Amino acid sequence: MKFSFHPAGHIIGSAQIRVEHKGEVWAASGDYKTEADGLSEAFELVKCNAFITESTFGLPIFKWEPQAVIAGAINDWWRENNALGKTSILGGYALGKAQRLLQMLDPSIGKIFTHGAVENINKVIRGQGIPLQETIRVTQKLKRKETIGGMVICPPGSLETSWTKKFRAIEKGVASGWMMQDGTKRKITFDKGFILSDHADWDELNRVIKATEAEKVVTTHGYADSFAKWLCAQGLDAQAAETSFEGEKL
Repeated sequence: MKFSFHPAGHIIGSAQIRVEHKGEVWAASGDYKTEADGLSEAFELVKCNAFITESTFGLPIFKWEPQAVIAGAINDWWRENNALGKTSILGGYALGKAQRLLQMLDPSIGKIFTHGAVENINKVIRGQGIPLQETIRVTQKLKRKETIGGMVICPPGSLETSWTKKFRAIEKGVASGWMMQDGTKRKITFDKGFILSDHADWDELNRVIKATEAEKVVTTHGYADSFAKWLCAQGLDAQAAETSFEGEKL
């Protein structure tokens, strides 16, 4: 039996697992995306007989715009807030999403600040020799006036806590694929949503599955049942599998 790991393009260090035994190949994708984000190692297609795929966003409504378009929207929002003397606070998962957001920001607009949970991970990543934008950790000693016009990256949950009281005249934003789904805004209070996910969208999922040439597909996470039914309708042997983890949730 042979095992090998292949880049998944999800976040830094994410990988698919390829298993070969007696001439049959299985591949487990984990979480993945195919768009290069300039930070994670690019997704590598693995040809296989059976493919275990995530389906976090396995519905036709989920289709992402190019990263460059979202980056432009985020920087425009920040630039507008900066001009109004406001501090922009953008929520994104501390591991993966936060670092991707950092690399998308235009530092000429202002200073970039980070929540401690984000900066702790940044420290580890920088320690591996991976360059990230210059950031300033938010601490008790940081004065409100120092952050005016800046961008603060934090975990989404922090937007609903007293932590935000450290800043004056704020605008809250969230970056997540769930911004495309109605009702998301009611879960967390924010001013601006950006549709940005580290998971494959509907088109990516279908393209990857077809390209693997797998005859059997197992779907996990998110819309696993409905996506498996769709794949069966396309002539594939597909079924959903329950796992201990159900993927990205806001």
